[in-house]
Amino acid sequence: MTIDEIKSLVDRSLFATIGYTDEEGRQNVRRVFCVWHKGIGKHLISTNTSSSHVKSLIKNGNACLYFSDDATFEGVCFYGHITVHTERKYKELLWNDGDEKYYPNGIDDADYCVLEFSADSGRYYRYDGKGDLIYAEIEAFDKDRDFENGYSATQKISN
Repeated sequence: MTIDEIKSLVDRSLFATIGYTDEEGRQNVRRVFCVWHKGIGKHLISTNTSSSHVKSLIKNGNACLYFSDDATFEGVCFYGHITVHTERKYKELLWNDGDEKYYPNGIDDADYCVLEFSADSGRYYRYDGKGDLIYAEIEAFDKDRDFENGYSATQKISN
C-alpha cells in the first residue's frame, strides 16, 4: 500500500479501534467513531471524560489505533500515544448538532473530552502485501496539514 492508499483507508473509515492497557494491566480495545484526521499520524475522537478508557489513558497514554475495510481486506495499525484534551478548541472542532443527547450541558459539559492519538509508527496489510511505517514517513506526509473530517471529504457530505 502506498501512503496515499493508507490515507484513503483512514478517510473512508467511520470507526477505529483503540487498543490500550487498563488500570489493572489488562489489554483492552474500544471501537470509536473516528473521522477527524491530520494526515495519517494524528486522529481526534470525542468521548466521555468519565469513561473507564479515558481514566486508563490519562495514567498510561500508550495505545494503538486500528483502521480497516473488511470489504477490501485492508488494515492499518498505528502505534503511539493518546493525549486527553478538555480545551474548548478541540471540543468545538468535533461538536455536532445533536451531541446534547450525549453531553446534556453542551460543548462545555465536564463529561465531554477529545482524545488525540499521535502515531509513532504503523503496520499495514492488504491482499497484496504488508509493510511498516516509520515516524519519519508519517511526519513527512502530515507536514503542513490541518485536522479535517476525512470521511466528509471523501463522501462529499457536510459536517
